[in-house]
Amino acid sequence: MRALGRLAALFGVSALCGVLVTGLLAPITVSVWGAAHGSAEFFDSLPGELEETPQALVTKVLAADGSLITTLYTENRTPVPLAKMSPHIRDAIVAVEDYRFLDHGGVDLQGIVRAAVANARGGSRQGASTITQQYVANVLKENLLAEGENVNVVLNGEKSLGDKLREAKLAIAVEKNYSKEQILEGYLNIVFFHRNAYGIQAASRYFFSVDAKALTLPQAALLAGLVNGPSLFDPITRPENSVARRNLVLDAMLRHGYITPKEHAAAVATPLKLKVSPPHQGCAYAAQAPYFCDYAVNVVLNDPAYGATRDEREQRLSRAGLTIRTTLDPRLQRPAQAQVDSTAGKNPDRWGAALVTVQPGTGRVLAMAQNTRMLKGQGLGFVTTYNFNVDRTDAQGNPLGGAGGMQPGSALKPVTLTAWLNEGKPTNRIVDASRRRYPLNHPWRSTCGRVTGAFDSTTVPLGTAPDLQNNDPGWYRPMPVREGVYQSINTATFASAAGLDDFCSIQRAADALGLHDGEGRGRKLDLSVIGNLLGGANVSPLTMASGFAVFASNGTHCQPIVVTEVRDASGRVIGGQKTQCRQAVSSGVARAVTNVLEDVLVKGSGYHIKDPAGETIRLGVPAAAKTGTNQFNSSTWVMGYTRGLVTASFFGEALRNPEEHLGRNVVVNGRFWETVDGAYIAGPQWAFYMQKVLRFFDHGAFDPPPPELIGGTPPPPAPVYPLPGNGSTATPPQTGAPASGAPSAPRASPAPGSPGPSP
Repeated sequence: MRALGRLAALFGVSALCGVLVTGLLAPITVSVWGAAHGSAEFFDSLPGELEETPQALVTKVLAADGSLITTLYTENRTPVPLAKMSPHIRDAIVAVEDYRFLDHGGVDLQGIVRAAVANARGGSRQGASTITQQYVANVLKENLLAEGENVNVVLNGEKSLGDKLREAKLAIAVEKNYSKEQILEGYLNIVFFHRNAYGIQAASRYFFSVDAKALTLPQAALLAGLVNGPSLFDPITRPENSVARRNLVLDAMLRHGYITPKEHAAAVATPLKLKVSPPHQGCAYAAQAPYFCDYAVNVVLNDPAYGATRDEREQRLSRAGLTIRTTLDPRLQRPAQAQVDSTAGKNPDRWGAALVTVQPGTGRVLAMAQNTRMLKGQGLGFVTTYNFNVDRTDAQGNPLGGAGGMQPGSALKPVTLTAWLNEGKPTNRIVDASRRRYPLNHPWRSTCGRVTGAFDSTTVPLGTAPDLQNNDPGWYRPMPVREGVYQSINTATFASAAGLDDFCSIQRAADALGLHDGEGRGRKLDLSVIGNLLGGANVSPLTMASGFAVFASNGTHCQPIVVTEVRDASGRVIGGQKTQCRQAVSSGVARAVTNVLEDVLVKGSGYHIKDPAGETIRLGVPAAAKTGTNQFNSSTWVMGYTRGLVTASFFGEALRNPEEHLGRNVVVNGRFWETVDGAYIAGPQWAFYMQKVLRFFDHGAFDPPPPELIGGTPPPPAPVYPLPGNGSTATPPQTGAPASGAPSAPRASPAPGSPGPSP
């Protein structure tokens, strides 16, 4: 019975040979296998040309200077020409997989008979698939993968007769259209070596950390042996199997005359020497700026220019070998990352620190950093995929997106100042900052709807907040609007709002500056709620930086952009974000705002941005800023800029509700803080970083404001007070916390006119 079975197998193979010969010469006869499939036309009906979709390639995400941020792929593959492959790998793969490669026309009839006889004799199973047929099989698999099919690598022995006939006919066609060198090159670039290595270049880099051109004889023999069983002969997990298979390949190379006995002996005696370089793809493994990377990838995935559906865009991003050039400037990113990492230091309380820088006048996002990592074991203990710097909808790596913004506190007060100036009112006009009560029936002048919220201690049971308060009693008095801003006085901000011809001017100013709620999706930052004038609603750092860039650029608002150019695998430009700018406010208004915010750093709340020795940190160039702290001292900011750079600096609670993690009586980086204030931690973070990077961009003087928006003689410079014991000048540190109902509390000094602390 065994003999009869083997004889039947031999007849079956002979019939297959007949089909193939018929197909090779002229398919005009009826074959045994054609009849088995129902008609003589079966072979004729098979496709006669191999249609190739582009192979899955590696997408690169690059910084502005061309340095690598990360790679994205489903198959780690880097095609190289045959001339850049070691001759050893070319010889080895032919010797072991298809030693008659140069002699046959795509289907090796001798090989089929040889394999059939050997298998009929009951020995180890042998295949008869040529390199050309294997190339066809890999192309067909890649075609299915490109269509989104979940395709496993199928061994030849598991294929149906129809599959084999199809591959055979296509192999014949390939041989007619391509040279042997082209086929071998295509095969070595497409074949699967390991889940982390598709094609010979990726395999060489993965297993030996060398290019394919530099492969030695034993290295090439090992890789050639892998294609027959990537798992069975994996040198990492099964080194003994791998070496045995390598030596079998060396035997074949000797037998077919590719190497000498001396070369064979030396190669067989070579121990297995791997130098594995695992490829890490995706933004979590980015060489720099992982959260910026995530934001940039999300921009591409949301752009219909790269595919009609998100699935199509994901396929293109991970398989098409795109080159995505971004706005990231490594000269800024490196110090930004170093600064946020050092701000919180060892961080058991999970305080968040973040910096994001945009270029005014272009919207280019130049740096984006935070003191966390996306994966465990990457250096810091604080691990999260949330991006602190962007809106909820602007992050790709986490299903819930970005952190969704934080309360900016008094960093939002320049919005009311902008509304004041938009109405033509000067910064030196006096307002009544002694007023603390704005009851439910306060006569706000509003043309765009009802103003909600109230500060009135007599109606707290009705839901109002207690009377508006500053941190210290010395600031309840009439004062110029500009002083109310640079000293960050809550009552002065409300007095300015009450003095507007139209309360809606504040909402219009916020909209013009591009400020919106941190949830994203076009959600408006609602400033009809009076508590939001003091920064009670969440705004992302990137949105805040883009808004302040309007002041730095003399009134121009530019949409943030991170992707400047996208090229396909052939180098053709297929996309990229374009600069989108508009005049948001008049140049005069922007210059007047900047003129006030310059005072923040020289005699206002920013005067308390100090180094560890207690000295006020100066940038040494013209600069403007605004500090901000929420009512829980858990969200603290400095928004600061020069002519060429605008940076949002944040320190605080970025993930939980702000009232769940108070910034009071806490130890941060080994230092005790009775209260955390915008100037105290976020301030030095901003200043130290800006000192390192401002030289790369314009840092000249700001343009002067129109005199009519200043209005009269500014107040004389405020006095400064010596700090006890060290001879430096500053106001004493402040204590205390804002009352409930004051979303942003100033850290004002007790002496009128003195430099106030950060709000």
